[in-house]
Amino acid sequence: MTPAPGRRERQRQATLDEIVDSARAILAEDGELSLRAVAQRMGMTAPALYRYVASYQDLLRVVAIGIDAAMTAEHLQPAVAAHPADDPAMRITAAALAFRRWALASRKEFDVVFTNMDVASLCIDPTLSETTLAEASASGALFNDLLVQIWQKYDSPYPALADLDDDLVEILRDPIMPVTPIEIPDDLRGLLWVFTRSWSALYGTVTLEVFGHVDPRMTTTGVLFRQMFRDQARVLGLADELPRLEPFIVAELAR
Repeated sequence: MTPAPGRRERQRQATLDEIVDSARAILAEDGELSLRAVAQRMGMTAPALYRYVASYQDLLRVVAIGIDAAMTAEHLQPAVAAHPADDPAMRITAAALAFRRWALASRKEFDVVFTNMDVASLCIDPTLSETTLAEASASGALFNDLLVQIWQKYDSPYPALADLDDDLVEILRDPIMPVTPIEIPDDLRGLLWVFTRSWSALYGTVTLEVFGHVDPRMTTTGVLFRQMFRDQARVLGLADELPRLEPFIVAELAR
């Protein structure tokens, strides 16, 4: 049993939470995120802030983890919880839509969390355990859990290693990720490739929409997102579920 945090730890966590809240307020006002700006917002001096974040990069990391956790709690988890636990297909659909809606409405927060190289390194940090990864990347843990549930329910197809390029097989057998490779049976390594492709498709599509790198009508109508989802539904073995998932997607995109 993990011991309850002491008073000093609680105070430190409260200050870190205030740092995240202050940074989010600055971003919401289209302000420039900096150590000085956060310190001023909190009524602290910049040197005092260094007791909690050692550098600007450390500030970004703390803020990004906090934003991701808040986004997951405020948007993704309610979207998932609105659907039955035994319906991972609808749950991941709702989560993907909620992720996109948040990203388009909170471009600066999305930028801090998902285009920050220092934060992105969390996803490939082999020193993290599954528990610490879930704490550092709440949204990633949520989507990964849903993908596993889909595979378990729908027996999602995945390639045999013999059918993949040698370079990819080497990567899948020794992945840089917070999972002990030996825990993944060799005959399931192709599933890692399916999950990676699915996340890449969602993240890539939303990133293009957020930063306006596609015809804006593709974003306002949602046609690019809808096609991406159709493609990934087939990859995950959810093609038969599309007739009930697509009307939900259309309705949500129209909100």
